[in-house]
Amino acid sequence: MGCFSCIQKLIDAVLFPYFLFMVVVIPLFDAQSCIPRSFYPDVLADLHASYSHDYGDFLVAEPPLFFVGLVWFEVAFHWPLCLANLAGVLGSKSWFPTTCLVYGVSVVTSMAAILPELIWSPKTSDKIKMIYFPFLGVAVLAVVRGIFPWHGNSSSGSSTGHSLAKKKRT
Repeated sequence: MGCFSCIQKLIDAVLFPYFLFMVVVIPLFDAQSCIPRSFYPDVLADLHASYSHDYGDFLVAEPPLFFVGLVWFEVAFHWPLCLANLAGVLGSKSWFPTTCLVYGVSVVTSMAAILPELIWSPKTSDKIKMIYFPFLGVAVLAVVRGIFPWHGNSSSGSSTGHSLAKKKRT
């Protein structure tokens, strides 16, 4: 097992519990920022309200319209990608790096809209920054997982490219 294979397995070991967490959190918790709370059992609505109060998460307590739009995007796009990524990592699917890349780039883009609000708002506490910033780190990790060839199959890729070049010349 090469160094790249170990790094890949380490990244997958970090991403798997993250995707599992997000598969649960997005529909049961995050979606309460865009779906009426009356659709949720009291225990989940109370948890949502308690979180926003205890951690001072003003984006969740009184979500601005851009945040509501991002949560809708998360429900419609990120949640299915998290489900696919769980299947991809469990089944060692060949498309897993692609879905990781798409997910990671999408979350980094969403965080680019959220982080300035967190950095420059006087309402932001260090506690809430410690909750949001790790999502950016995991998104970057997903991008890294999607970009780099991990299996060391570069020789097979170059031989295919070489044979295609031969075909073009003839």
